[in-house]
Amino acid sequence: MPARYARFLIGRQRSTAANRQLGLVLAFVAGAINAGGFLAVQQYTSHVTGMVSNVADQLVLGHLDLVVDGVVAVLAFVCGAMTCALLINFARRKDLSSEYALPLLLEAALILCFGLLGARLAHFETLLVPFTVVLLCFIMGLQNAIVTKLSNAVIRTTHMTGIVTDLGIELGKLLYWNRDPAIALRVRADRERLKVLGGLLGCFLVGGITGALGFKLAGYAFTVPIALLLSVMALVPPTMASASRAAEIRSGLFFKATATAVSGLEGRFGKAGGASRASGSVPTSCT
Repeated sequence: MPARYARFLIGRQRSTAANRQLGLVLAFVAGAINAGGFLAVQQYTSHVTGMVSNVADQLVLGHLDLVVDGVVAVLAFVCGAMTCALLINFARRKDLSSEYALPLLLEAALILCFGLLGARLAHFETLLVPFTVVLLCFIMGLQNAIVTKLSNAVIRTTHMTGIVTDLGIELGKLLYWNRDPAIALRVRADRERLKVLGGLLGCFLVGGITGALGFKLAGYAFTVPIALLLSVMALVPPTMASASRAAEIRSGLFFKATATAVSGLEGRFGKAGGASRASGSVPTSCT
């Protein structure tokens, strides 16, 4: 069942339900990494709006070193999104079994790198903290682009500003009082969209709580189960597809060999029957 569910989430055949559930899983992961990253480097690495605002503030204050740090962090987020687009388009061109396996696998590897770097932060804080911030920004950009691509830019998972805005809009529609029943264009809330938005917000919150507790109780080892979850999601569908393709090939070879053997036997018996009929048709003369 877990293998089938993983294939359902990121397999080649996409559906609205699969996209939504994958979005919920990735919102949980984003919340966990965002919270753990804040406890590690005292900075939220998915908040690009805050980064750009901080660049403007530090530029006016004359802190050019902090300006450079902010610009590099934003560029790392952009590079993460670019990398995701490259990997997904590569998978589409090569007709791979899953378009999203490569970026998810890369994200899992980078999360493990974050755990390894974090374990050394206390010893090399000056050197590793900026690099860790850049790494986390790259991860957030990578993951946000995954959900953006699969949902056609409808939902995001690494920041909740747009989610909460859309949630407020739908709630406003829900509470609107259509007093005149004769009006054709009635204001109606999209209740299904409300559920999705509320689920994304809830999963991000639960992920943040999980990440903060995991960091508090296990330190940077909390990155291991998250990376394992993403790795399973990335590797199971291609493995199942390869096994299914191999079974189809074996089945095709078997039927081809069987058909060849049958046609060969038919040819032999046909020749033998023709020879016997030919010998039987030769007239015999009696004197």
